[in-house]
Amino acid sequence: MTAIPTFVLGGTGYVAGELLRLLAQHPHLEVAGVLSESQAGTPISSVFPQLQDSYGDAAFCDREHLYERFTAGRAALFSAAPHGASAALVADCLARATQAGTELTIVDVSADFRYADAAAYEAVYGQAHGAPELLASFHCAVPEHLAVSDRPHVAHPGCFATALLLASVPLVALDLAAGDLHAVGITGSTGSGRTPGPGTHHPERHGNLYAYKALEHRHAPEVTGLCAAATGTRPTLHFVPHSGPFARGIHVTVQAALREPVHADELRTSLAEFYADNEFIQVHDGTPRVKAVTGSNYCHLGVATDADGVAVFAVIDNLVKGAAGGALQWMNRQLGWPESTGLRTPAVGWV
Repeated sequence: MTAIPTFVLGGTGYVAGELLRLLAQHPHLEVAGVLSESQAGTPISSVFPQLQDSYGDAAFCDREHLYERFTAGRAALFSAAPHGASAALVADCLARATQAGTELTIVDVSADFRYADAAAYEAVYGQAHGAPELLASFHCAVPEHLAVSDRPHVAHPGCFATALLLASVPLVALDLAAGDLHAVGITGSTGSGRTPGPGTHHPERHGNLYAYKALEHRHAPEVTGLCAAATGTRPTLHFVPHSGPFARGIHVTVQAALREPVHADELRTSLAEFYADNEFIQVHDGTPRVKAVTGSNYCHLGVATDADGVAVFAVIDNLVKGAAGGALQWMNRQLGWPESTGLRTPAVGWV
């Protein structure tokens, strides 16, 4: 099979770095251009030295040099551009691809195509949408909750949203939860992106743990909307995120009252059956650990119950399952390959 040319936007961020790492071992996708206008001409390995053996002297390019690489035929494009900038950039890429006779399949990892209409996006992000005319051509979901997309492009949910959805949707779909969902999540510092800030500065983050944007995090409405799309029921979610003293990984705990008592073993079986056809979701005895999934595209789930309540635990790697890996999983599916293609690398464990 001839490799499909693949383009990455927002090329110097952590998510783009993970995309490039995963693409380096993909059997059907070949990186043809990585956009970074601020670093155009700079070797990729100068920003991501861990990728030197895979990309050699290949350099980031600006828009015009990227568009020059669009050729007739099929191509894949991942956008890891910043929220608010991705939509207009994607629209520009689609226009230039049409001129070149390129049939682009796009997976967006920013927030710009996660909402079905511009007003919903603008209400959460406080700015006008960059390409509202394209919203209808994108589906947003984690792959496990949408068997088939009938649209040409996909938006991958946020990293916290991915973990929360994988834990919450079965509770709602199986009608186990009575009332509101309450969630606590802890994320590693890479979730804040490459640009340093008070929340990612190592002396502040190391050995520390603190909540932020409690009960007002922007992923909460994303989760409830996508949960409604997956189940037909929109739950009320009370979410308190935390910054953890580690670089990568997410741990969430979702709690709810049970409609009727369910033993943990029975609930574990129900979750395993719910995700039986999803290779990357594994239900475990006990509580899952972040290091067991770090560097991989897997999600581990665990459960606990008492007389009238349930807790579902989920751990993912925020940069892989929560971003680059989930996006590649979608691209595999959109292009007709097994969704696990290039994604079965096990967790690294000791990081």
